Amino acid sequence: MSSTKAEVTVKAEKRAIIGKQVAKLRRAGKLPGVIYGRHLEAFPIQMDAHEVGLKLGKLTGSSVINIDVDGVLHKAIIRDIQRDVIYSRPLHVDFLAVSMTEKLKAVIDIHIVGEAPVLKLGDYILNQGVERVEVEAFPSDLPERIEVDVTRLATPDDEITVADLNLGDKVTVLTPAEEVVVSVGRPAQEAEAEVEEAEVEPEVLEKGKKEEEVEEK
Repeated sequence: MSSTKAEVTVKAEKRAIIGKQVAKLRRAGKLPGVIYGRHLEAFPIQMDAHEVGLKLGKLTGSSVINIDVDGVLHKAIIRDIQRDVIYSRPLHVDFLAVSMTEKLKAVIDIHIVGEAPVLKLGDYILNQGVERVEVEAFPSDLPERIEVDVTRLATPDDEITVADLNLGDKVTVLTPAEEVVVSVGRPAQEAEAEVEEAEVEPEVLEKGKKEEEVEEK
């Protein structure tokens, strides 16, 4: 249910320009960022905006990458990306330096795959509850994403919970096991119709009961 990717290397150099002057870097095709970690004091960096922009599209929040800062390699993951609100271009990237020998907590996205047999039985839909889960593992064992196969959903009562996710012995899932990942439901309009019908029925029964009482009298 999980997938991994090959490591990516990002070339960077230490950045001397900070504050409002960073805008000049962006106009020059540079992407500002910062790298920090438990065993690394934070320092600003700059990268080639075009190169990094292409690579960021292939990465997730649990992707372990190499940050080559002036020839010195740092293992890191992306902690935050600030983007342009109009074009979604990266404006600033925060990298968290990690130790490959220390466990790390990360949030992993869930991706639904497969076709649920229950959808062929009638007017049913799949409802996704949890969209990401928190896990803990060594950086090299962190999955890039979690693929949930819905081909096991054969009846309207079937569901997949966090407890059903099989990430292996090297990954500890921190999200509560009872959280629902995928369940089967009805379209909103049909569900509302069923609720309305349930609300009307007692009134009809009560009316019939009163008419019977009148006739008896």
